[in-house]
Amino acid sequence: MVSIKRFLTLIVLIVLLAMVTPSAFCADEKIITYYFHGNARCSTCHKMEEYAKEAIEENFKDKLASGLLIFQTVNIDEKENEHFIAEYALYTKALIVSRVGNGKEIEHKNLTKIWEYVRNKKKFFAYVTTEINAYLQDSR
Repeated sequence: MVSIKRFLTLIVLIVLLAMVTPSAFCADEKIITYYFHGNARCSTCHKMEEYAKEAIEENFKDKLASGLLIFQTVNIDEKENEHFIAEYALYTKALIVSRVGNGKEIEHKNLTKIWEYVRNKKKFFAYVTTEINAYLQDSR
């Protein structure tokens, strides 16, 4: 009788574990949003960084405060940041959203439409917010 109870308990535990999503095991998962630029910067490049930072700070205060979301500006012309060029196939200024878990990148996306929307703050904010929300929803 005792072994049947143990067996049934084991089956229930296996079923419950199978129902848990993989991200639930990754408590240290976070979303990092990088704005990449070089030494040479025009007014449009500065505006993209400003809009990205503003959109993130306005729409994700709680996620920033908790550390789940991080915004970083990175100068790829600095020696210690050159590795990002190959890692993200950077050829110009870029906004990258990256999911990191257990210290390793799981996935990333280059938000290339920032170039298309830089002249329309409302569309730029909506685009960045939607893309980051998608990453945050997947990290639950």
